[in-house]
Amino acid sequence: MSKSDYNFGSRLLHKIALTSKVIPEISFDIENTLIKKRGRVFSDNHVFVSGLARSGTTILMRYLYDTGFFKSLTYLDMPFVLMPNTWKQISHKKPLTEHKERAHRDGIMLGFDSPEAFEEVFWRVFCGEKYICENRLRLHPINADILEKFKDYINIILSSSDSAGQSRYLSKNNNNVLRLSYLQKSMPNAYFIIPFRDPLQHSFSLLTQHLHFSKLQAYDKFSLNYMNWLGHFEFGLNQRSFFLNNNEIFDEMGKYPKTDINFWLLNWKNYYKYVIDKQSINTIFFDYKRFCEDPSSVMSDLFVKLNVDSKVIKLEPFKQTAKTVTNVDGQLLEDCNSIYKQLKDKFDLWYDKDDSALPLSDH
Repeated sequence: MSKSDYNFGSRLLHKIALTSKVIPEISFDIENTLIKKRGRVFSDNHVFVSGLARSGTTILMRYLYDTGFFKSLTYLDMPFVLMPNTWKQISHKKPLTEHKERAHRDGIMLGFDSPEAFEEVFWRVFCGEKYICENRLRLHPINADILEKFKDYINIILSSSDSAGQSRYLSKNNNNVLRLSYLQKSMPNAYFIIPFRDPLQHSFSLLTQHLHFSKLQAYDKFSLNYMNWLGHFEFGLNQRSFFLNNNEIFDEMGKYPKTDINFWLLNWKNYYKYVIDKQSINTIFFDYKRFCEDPSSVMSDLFVKLNVDSKVIKLEPFKQTAKTVTNVDGQLLEDCNSIYKQLKDKFDLWYDKDDSALPLSDH
């Protein structure tokens, strides 16, 4: 998101709403009090999409959101994302037809009605000092009080649904790896989808975005502040890697500049080694390559896995062009490919590639 996307008034409003902890906390307390009066009972059959950035999380979220069974935060909820019901009542309705390519320059179009990863504002406000460090994002404990607040927050978001059919919460938040065990234990019926890609191509995509956002943020301070406010530290001048209690890998990262492909391969290894070890019975590993090759079939099986009673639109395969990458540490790549094979095997456990009986919509 760049400065040019907002006028001065909008930039000022975002700064007021997101810079401090006080205003978001107050807005959450007000909203929570109002919603609790409605007596909504919490259900935990929600879906959390959480992968390393550039793994296909956004497009996966879009297809799930478009079924009409899920509610997520959207750009309409910005900047008061902790009080979506109240903000909906007092804000001017924005046009829903404005769509433009997002700052990543990857062909994904955004509009005010687009679902997006704004949930992290909750965690930054209530737990930020526990996990946001100068050079890393660390695993952090979550006490019972914060977990209850988060469940209240899910109910707040669901209460802002546009239709009765949006009964399940859909999260897309890459930082949830930092609190994965707590979320799994507190919501045993929730599903956690972890997309993955070929490690070398994935790492090259991360490097490319890092260079792009670093250049963008160097002359656009609002863009940098915007990412900090939302808790997005994937790449750019504010990049912070996940520290997942693996000193060996983290120390190895420190030997490479962030402009080196091996730094990003180590990030890949760090992340996916951890999530394999922390998987639960409701963890779903999602193969981005297989999805691109046969999106309709993969989404059909995923809908069954998630208990989503919806037909899948007929989707054309996505063409992937492999990039030539040089100066790669051979042993590191071998380690990553070994993890990649494990991930693909876990995908095959739930995906029935021969399933042709599930109906597809013609449009």
